[in-house]
Amino acid sequence: MALITQLNLTQPDDFYEALIDMHRDFDEAQSQAANAQLILLLANHIGDYATLMEAIRYAREGVDQPGASAAQHTADAPRVAA
Repeated sequence: MALITQLNLTQPDDFYEALIDMHRDFDEAQSQAANAQLILLLANHIGDYATLMEAIRYAREGVDQPGASAAQHTADAPRVAA
């Protein structure tokens, strides 16, 4: 399974709002715990180790690039057909 890096969300604005709402009234530790739980749930749903490793590499590179956010990195990434 190849990692899809182009926009693939059916309702991206609604998802982003729900993601922000998930953190409402949480302190930093609770937000980190919620993020970790969400990541593990989605990783389990994806299931494919190679795809997960590719996603980890993309996320890491997005943070490692000075001045670039992960979202910018993903937007600049080569497009992968599903």
